[in-house]
Amino acid sequence: MVISPLTYTTPTPVLAQGMTTLTDESVEYQTLDSHYVIMKQADISMIVVDNQAVDIPELPGHRAGYNGVASLKHSGSDSNLFVPAYAGLNFEHIHDGTTRNLIEKFEPRKFPMELRLINSNTVEVYQPATGNWQLESCGRYSLQKDGTIEYSFECIPRKLDYEKGYIGLFWASYINGPDHKGIHFLGRSRETGQKTRWIDAISPQHGVNSTHQPTGNERPLDVDKDFPLTLIGNQSALEYTEPWFYGIRDSMVFLQVFRSADNIWFAQSPSGGGNGNPAWDFQWFIHAPVKGKAYGFKMRAAYLPEQNRNQIQATARKQLKLLSAN
Repeated sequence: MVISPLTYTTPTPVLAQGMTTLTDESVEYQTLDSHYVIMKQADISMIVVDNQAVDIPELPGHRAGYNGVASLKHSGSDSNLFVPAYAGLNFEHIHDGTTRNLIEKFEPRKFPMELRLINSNTVEVYQPATGNWQLESCGRYSLQKDGTIEYSFECIPRKLDYEKGYIGLFWASYINGPDHKGIHFLGRSRETGQKTRWIDAISPQHGVNSTHQPTGNERPLDVDKDFPLTLIGNQSALEYTEPWFYGIRDSMVFLQVFRSADNIWFAQSPSGGGNGNPAWDFQWFIHAPVKGKAYGFKMRAAYLPEQNRNQIQATARKQLKLLSAN
């Protein structure tokens, strides 16, 4: 198969762009007392939660600590894509790559969050400055008319104590029992100049060959040798050449699409959500952060019936174009 490559741009500064109420005070919202919001568009229904426990008929037994999309369903499938007790597109870690400074491994889980309702299909998960890293953040989940999720994230470091000169942030999606635990993307062996090919990537175990860099990345992955968050620091021999990847569960595709300028790293685990439940994740780095300055990125996620690879590629590129246009 001939794969027509995208032009991959050099990463640009990840300054915030007024994508959430963190940086755009003109946006009106309602602060919710409940810890969940149910949204529906096209064939998709989803439930967005803060980091408190939720136990409702649509989402029984959801555990405290896990924020983001706790339930994602398509009209063609009755089951939740994500492990119901956990979540997807879940803001999981804040770190600087050092063991010494990792006071709390799962800092976003431990400090209060609030839900901000913008409209019937847009909600934000806002978190005041956390107790250790003092990172203030806001993630907006917007369910588009076609059922695609657009996720925009902005944050402001309220102090600077990042020993290796960067802020590392990590998002997890815990997938509910797919037959195949791996992810698929267009890429190659890094630092080889090989032609782009389809890659079916699966980690042999949690924390081994777990993260894949963007092509053209010029910054080495710098974490302590004994850094305990093993998904973050165990780099594979692969790189992606287009900024999207997907996995398959029950004849459904879960596609995650990123802007190349945001320099996202893919990440994965065959068992991150417990036995039989992989994690299809990503991470983002803010290099040379400035106290009080806002940073942000934007991505899209689609959940749709299984397609062939040519169709998935076309869908990803369409979503990438839409993502880059607004």
